[in-house]
Amino acid sequence: MDSTAEDHFKNKVLGHPAGLFVLFFTEMWERFSYYGMRAILVIFLTGAILGDNPGWAWTTPAALSLLGTYAMLVYLTPLLGGWLADNKIGYRRAVVIGALLMTLGHASMAIETPTFLYIGITLLILGNGFFKPNMTSIISKMYEGHNEKKDGAYNIFYMGVNAGAFLGIMLCGWVGEKVGWSYGFGLAGIFMLLGMLQFYFAQPLFGTIGDKPLKSKRSDDAAAALKAGVTLNKFKPVDIALIGIFTISALIFIINDPLSKIGDIQSLNFSVGGMTDSLFFALLAAISFILLLLVRIPRYIKIERDRMIAFAIFCLFTIFFWAAFEQAAGSLPIYTRDFTDRFLEGNAAMGFKIVDLIVTVVPLVIITYVLLSLFRKTFNRIGLSNLILGTSFLIIWAIVIYKLYIEFQSTETEVPVTWFAILNSLFIIMFAPLFTKWWDSKYNPPASVKYFLGLALLGLGFAFLAFGARNVPSGAETASLSMAWLVFAYLFHTLGELCLSPMGLSYLSKLIPARMIAFMFGVYYLAIAIGNKLAHYVGGDIEQITQDHGLSGFFLIFTFIPIGLGVISLLLHPLLKRLMHGVR
Repeated sequence: MDSTAEDHFKNKVLGHPAGLFVLFFTEMWERFSYYGMRAILVIFLTGAILGDNPGWAWTTPAALSLLGTYAMLVYLTPLLGGWLADNKIGYRRAVVIGALLMTLGHASMAIETPTFLYIGITLLILGNGFFKPNMTSIISKMYEGHNEKKDGAYNIFYMGVNAGAFLGIMLCGWVGEKVGWSYGFGLAGIFMLLGMLQFYFAQPLFGTIGDKPLKSKRSDDAAAALKAGVTLNKFKPVDIALIGIFTISALIFIINDPLSKIGDIQSLNFSVGGMTDSLFFALLAAISFILLLLVRIPRYIKIERDRMIAFAIFCLFTIFFWAAFEQAAGSLPIYTRDFTDRFLEGNAAMGFKIVDLIVTVVPLVIITYVLLSLFRKTFNRIGLSNLILGTSFLIIWAIVIYKLYIEFQSTETEVPVTWFAILNSLFIIMFAPLFTKWWDSKYNPPASVKYFLGLALLGLGFAFLAFGARNVPSGAETASLSMAWLVFAYLFHTLGELCLSPMGLSYLSKLIPARMIAFMFGVYYLAIAIGNKLAHYVGGDIEQITQDHGLSGFFLIFTFIPIGLGVISLLLHPLLKRLMHGVR
């Protein structure tokens, strides 16, 4: 056991190393900035160019094309950032670099010009690549020799993730909508900067964990596999060719889709079989990747081959889950703005204000208690870091108090578009402990049932929206539908997420041999990335689909496909059970 890892347990906060809570708050501010920016991006880009808080009047396909490419790359760059940290610069330096790049990215977006928007998006993508994979790597190193404490540590850490998402959407959304878009983007950048400084000045707590590696590390997995008599599946020329076709086609699609829809740059668009945009390259990438799996997987020994086939099936379900779930960042805000009655008055307005006060203040009080617990244990060692963190919370409390003061002054209320997005984090905080107990009990269902539940609950959430919009005529540009449909949708989407989302990495660790974990980790994140891009590629057509088939028809797409795939998962249970060879 690493002696420095053991030293961390001599200075505990709430039963865990103090360093965990430094990571908790660093991740919280990063998620604050990420989700806060994302909550207002599409509303800002598609907002009317005139008015008190004008947007840019982009078309929906253009705005969601940019969001989709951004979301896709956010899931791919951590693969490179993780490798650089592992082999070149160390985890802690990678986190600081990533946080600095994201700070500059948010600052660029606050300037509100197209050039600085693209610069900002690029910096956020690169910064996320450095930041995201290395926070969990530091936790893993910190808990070496204390595996029994890891589950609790990750639960605490992911509470920070959800707390940051909750506060970021709540406050950046409110400031962006009610005060000004630049202020919303700028607020995200301020807390990313404070999070970076808080982490940087807390370095003494981490000892040598996350330091720059002394030399480039080389994995001995291949040697161990040969010693055990396992024949390695080396890459053949056909594998490399398929990887090349996939990479080039995917890059053309990722770059050309926003270029053609935002800048009307059509240089890579041509007609192939009736397809007149970069969808051709997306299909070519998909076909080449499927062929790669079909060529490579049969060359593994039977048990490895079968388990990899099972994991590939789970990845396929994962793509379609996120393609529907991520409508929450694209088409759902547009639906909320244009088709939902968000105006309240009288008792209804007062009731909402009280609910808003409770859901804002109670989580913030709990997080502040954690903050004070950290101060008591660490102020002597990392006083400057604590002061920066304390300043961050003073700013948060000031904004919250100002927000509540403004809201309680008026007799009527317009519920912000972004307010509904906080429901996901709120429901996760409420229901995650129940699901954890379920998965730990004797009633823990098999993988096929979990994927069925995740997809079916997701589809049911969209069914509420489809039912609520059933009387909206085709081609309608506005309506005044009940907010209740959105609440039900976010509730069932979150329940579906809790069933399916944590399963991917869990089954990755159980089904894939250690020597291939890194490669298949990349495949799994690629599945999520494709799902995110597909979500906004399809969501960008909300106006055209609504014109042709009605708003209800748009949401029925995301009702029937997930539920149908969930049923397929159930039907595949005997096959998946056999392919998994005893893994539960």
